[in-house]
Amino acid sequence: MAAILAINPNTTGAMTALVEHHLRAAAPAIAWRMATGRFGAHYITSEAAFAIASHAAIDAWAQDAARFPDQCDAVLLACFGDPGLYALRELSAVPVVGLAEASMQAAAECASRFSIVTGGPRWAPMLERLARALGFGPKLASVRTIEITGGQASADPERTVAALAQACKDAHAEDGAEAVILGGAGFAGFAALVAPHAAVAGITIIDSVIAGARAAERLALGAPCPYARRPGAKQAPATGIGAALADKLVE
Repeated sequence: MAAILAINPNTTGAMTALVEHHLRAAAPAIAWRMATGRFGAHYITSEAAFAIASHAAIDAWAQDAARFPDQCDAVLLACFGDPGLYALRELSAVPVVGLAEASMQAAAECASRFSIVTGGPRWAPMLERLARALGFGPKLASVRTIEITGGQASADPERTVAALAQACKDAHAEDGAEAVILGGAGFAGFAALVAPHAAVAGITIIDSVIAGARAAERLALGAPCPYARRPGAKQAPATGIGAALADKLVE
């Protein structure tokens, strides 16, 4: 059975459990191995938290590699925004994909223009920058944010569905989006609830966790990897970081 390491780079175990539930449902033939950040924000909502999450993600990867000598077949960065993506690709011997990248690829394949709806106002410029870096800038119609973050979504599902549905309709009517990504691990499962509200407008709604699961599954099962690895040169010893990660930096 192919194995995938899914990394939640924030420190909320409940978020890891939510993502695991949806990953297993989307790709039941995969042996999913979950990891949660050992340090950092409970939920990523800012540039500073994102920067710390990048370190937490590669630390979690190194901790997993130290615990499990049998390597996984792929790594899924289970955070929309993909903190640490390029660093993980430099370090990992197996393919690495993030929720945002997988979702944007899925959206680009089914629509000429797509939008992202996510929670938290600081995410908009961060995701616009990521889309450009990943080559999806020309197809990105907009990034729309709602007040409810992924970390708050499950507390009031009806309000969350209403807010997401309205943002999707606005993205279609005002920005010309044909597909909309619900960006955020905390919004896992909401695409199926939002889709009926958006169906009348003919909008394709994409669940970022499902898109990530399917992309990682394809890679783990041996599909050609469109995401280039960035193997790095030997690096100088490091001080003050986890021993497992310090060992990986000088391998």
